[in-house]
Amino acid sequence: MKTATLGPKERVRALTTMAERELDVLVVGAGVVGAGTALDAVTRGLATGLVEARDWASGTSSRSSKLIHGGLRYLEMLDFALVREALKERGLLLERLAPHLVKPVPFLYPLQHQGWERLYAGSGVALYDAMSVSSGHGRGLPVHRHLSRRQALRVAPCLKREALVGALQYYDAQMDDARYVATLVRTAASYGAQVASRARVIGFLREGERVVGARVQDVETGGEYEIRAKQIVNATGVWTDDTQALIGERGQFHVRASKGIHLVVPKDRIHSTTGLILRTEKSVLFVIPWGRHWIVGTTDTDWDLDKAHPAASSADIDYLLEHVNSVLAVPLTRDDVQGVYAGLRPLLAGESDATSKLSREHTVAHPVPGLVVVAGGKYTTYRVMAKDAVDEAVHGLDQRVAPCVTENVPLAGAEGYAALWNARARIAERTGIHVARVEHLLNRFGSLIDELIALIKADASLGEPLTGADDYLRAEVVYAASHEGARHLDDVLTRRTRISIETFDRGTRCARECAELMAPVLGWGPEQIDKEVAHYEKRVEAERESQRQPDDLTADAARLGAPDIVPL
Repeated sequence: MKTATLGPKERVRALTTMAERELDVLVVGAGVVGAGTALDAVTRGLATGLVEARDWASGTSSRSSKLIHGGLRYLEMLDFALVREALKERGLLLERLAPHLVKPVPFLYPLQHQGWERLYAGSGVALYDAMSVSSGHGRGLPVHRHLSRRQALRVAPCLKREALVGALQYYDAQMDDARYVATLVRTAASYGAQVASRARVIGFLREGERVVGARVQDVETGGEYEIRAKQIVNATGVWTDDTQALIGERGQFHVRASKGIHLVVPKDRIHSTTGLILRTEKSVLFVIPWGRHWIVGTTDTDWDLDKAHPAASSADIDYLLEHVNSVLAVPLTRDDVQGVYAGLRPLLAGESDATSKLSREHTVAHPVPGLVVVAGGKYTTYRVMAKDAVDEAVHGLDQRVAPCVTENVPLAGAEGYAALWNARARIAERTGIHVARVEHLLNRFGSLIDELIALIKADASLGEPLTGADDYLRAEVVYAASHEGARHLDDVLTRRTRISIETFDRGTRCARECAELMAPVLGWGPEQIDKEVAHYEKRVEAERESQRQPDDLTADAARLGAPDIVPL
């Protein structure tokens, strides 16, 4: 099967096609749940559409801790069902669905009390491993091990000797969340789903009580489309209540936003061969390996300000630095922080006032005929959420529909990945691309690497690294615009790559080079190139300013100083 190309022409064609004939299912929102729902629906043989107001994963799904995990702390809450479900999904992703994108990662849990804590925490981690294996998909990860203080300091020399009496080491998994969603969308399109970003739902079509479609605005051109569908799935995450308001219905549940911020620091600032997981008074703190960097996160605070651009305040950054420095022998400073990002968790309200205790379970509802709502949950269990949403939509379809098959549908780039990985030295020899670059491309594109190699073969300059962001090749920028649906410079620097958080200049140094690479694909002239670069630079400055502010209100005001990119 040929993998779909998501370039500018394909986007216009998708919008036109969706408006021409009634769909079985229209999914609103292309975060991980919406993209997963589109893939689930189309692989059951349903005529499926997917629209997203901004870019794929531009909300919560690009701003997570980048972890695929069972949720060790949910064991402590005795939420065994959620952990078991998540561990099964973790195993499926590692072994079958996306081995090119999802990778094992070790974590060290420092013990601070003799005797009872090792027994207590060790029992929890042992149960975690046992549940993983019993799911039938957990044999790919090493089991946990108990370490003495000396052994722990050998694998994590960064720790203060007095910060631990011993440790446990266990394994979870990680991925690049935005890349994962973009791959999900392309996979859905490859099976026949019509997908369009920068296409905002501005109203719903009604016939009596029933919702029969949506009015969609092309944000780039201002044009409007009426897209009719037998069932619509609202998968808009923290915007769920706003989307529901378009039909005058708040819905059967309320989604509350909890802000989590993360810091990105260079690899050499923390001397360790393993990630760390630390307890705080509110939740847990992760120090996660991330290529040539570490991700330190996260916070967990209520947020009721701008949802599109949640801002990290100076207080948020200080909170993370204070907690991670409590165990580090060489403390981190503000100068060590390369990048900062903030995201919002969509939590189902009602269980508790403390956001860290709100439910991570998901809910599916059918508030009015023709409209299904799915909300809550966690990134790892997106596939289960998508299945439940489509199952609910199927109840409203007057036809026989096949059951969910996504447990056996590898994502684009997964097929053949293992064989290509084994042949990476030969690929490097054949193409002249350094083997380290080949490994980088394989772990971002899997077997789609041939499409990148073809671009480089046609233009050797695309095989060169970007100026000031040499982890990435110039070809990846062109490919993002021609194949992955990137419409603006921000899409490439923030989501198709992670340059915006992986460089001290936040991507401003390579912004013009990237815009000039995108220009021929997207039909930009010099004026639009200038506009894209100026917008991106303003965004970076607004984020920097927000991170100097003392609290959420002032940080939010500073971040909103940079407007969204204007249409073409």
